[in-house]
Amino acid sequence: MAHAHDHGHSHAASQAVSDDPGWSLLRLSAWNRVGLAAVVVVLLWAATLAVIA
Repeated sequence: MAHAHDHGHSHAASQAVSDDPGWSLLRLSAWNRVGLAAVVVVLLWAATLAVIA
């Protein structure tokens, strides 16, 4: 269960690394989070309708 929370332990150190290849939700702006959430909702709806149909 601890692996779900270990993504934020290095956010202070990652600020000094400009070429960090990984991305995190913590680095996304509020609008990017809204957009990502919208995509997830659309995908869930599409999957639900595909199962029902």
